[in-house]
Amino acid sequence: MMKRKLSTVLAIILALAFASRASTPARDQQIAQAAESLRAKLVEQRRDFHMHPELSNREERTSRVVAERLKALGLEVKTGVARHGVVALLKGAKPGPVVAVRADMDALPIQENIDVPYRSKNDGVKHACGHDVHTTVQLGVAEVLSRMRDQIAGTIKFIFQPAEEGPPPGEEGGAPMMIKEGALENPRPQAIFGLHVMPNIEVGHIGYNSGPAMASSDRFVITLRGKKVHGAYPHDGIDTVVVAAECVSALQSIRSRRINTMEPLVITVGSIHGGNRFNIIADEVVLEGTMRALSEEVRARAQEMMREMLSGVTSAYGAKFDIQFDKPNPVTYNDPKLVEEMLPTLRRVAGASNVITPKPQMGAEDFSYFQKLIPGFYYFLGVGNRAKGITAMIHTPEFDVDEESLVIGVKVMTSMLLDYLDRNASAR
Repeated sequence: MMKRKLSTVLAIILALAFASRASTPARDQQIAQAAESLRAKLVEQRRDFHMHPELSNREERTSRVVAERLKALGLEVKTGVARHGVVALLKGAKPGPVVAVRADMDALPIQENIDVPYRSKNDGVKHACGHDVHTTVQLGVAEVLSRMRDQIAGTIKFIFQPAEEGPPPGEEGGAPMMIKEGALENPRPQAIFGLHVMPNIEVGHIGYNSGPAMASSDRFVITLRGKKVHGAYPHDGIDTVVVAAECVSALQSIRSRRINTMEPLVITVGSIHGGNRFNIIADEVVLEGTMRALSEEVRARAQEMMREMLSGVTSAYGAKFDIQFDKPNPVTYNDPKLVEEMLPTLRRVAGASNVITPKPQMGAEDFSYFQKLIPGFYYFLGVGNRAKGITAMIHTPEFDVDEESLVIGVKVMTSMLLDYLDRNASAR
């Protein structure tokens, strides 16, 4: 009797496993066909966003378009999250877990410098980081999945986030504000996915990292204070310009002499301001810059070492200093277990030879705030095309993308979300 029961259970398990394997090619084909049917719509939508870029915390039009599209698909839509954020729910026909996917919507204060039909119409503002692509792909994913509700075991939460590039001075925004206003609650997802365009990855390819994928980011402001005197009598004053020069050089020794050379770290001084006349020694100089690291331990140690170095240099010259760190982003850390779980999907949909592991990026992402709370997987969508001359990096006036990446992005993310729900629904 026991043998018969075990045989029956085993048969059911094998049958379910076989059915799941058998259904995957059919579903992949369904997703591919649905994404392909949206090709023209995706290109049109991306170009519309590209022509109407909006700066951080000012994404009124973008947010409105996103909400209208999602409502037309029959999703439950909440607007006004963190000013212009949109959160939408797509509930499947079957019970299961909750998974989230996030796209950012803001543009940059950069003048467009490419002659294309979809050139930015907002002078001095450009989608130079690909957020027009991120938003378009996520809308495409929502449309494909809205046609497949009967196959969805669980709920998908779509998060459209403003101000990833950082809110204006004196304002809150971005992922921290989305979290503060409940983007990850009611319902709370078990995991979150996101993507970023990458022009140094050829279109058709997907890049991923397990563990650190992008660096932490801290803006620092150093204020040096000395004593103002006539330039002819420097011995009577404390020259903060000389102190500043010494500090800039000394800070670089943290990377080259204090931190393990195998640990990535960048300390960049981007601006120096001081003095107001050619023959007066300045009593104050302000240095601003950014620090990047791929581990929270190195990040903390480097901040401590910066304070030590500045204390030593200023003390030697009789000056004083103050250093402030702000606009922080944690390391974008991909949960290794989640990456391992989802790699078969990436390889199946994109093709094993098209899935690559680039070196972690020293750029930063506030997607990392979501990953501090739930497991997350943030991967890179190839948008470059050397043959077409599409090679300019993000945050440049010449940046553009190969629009073939739009359909690929929809196929990959749709499959990732469905596969995640399937795998975790069976584990409940």
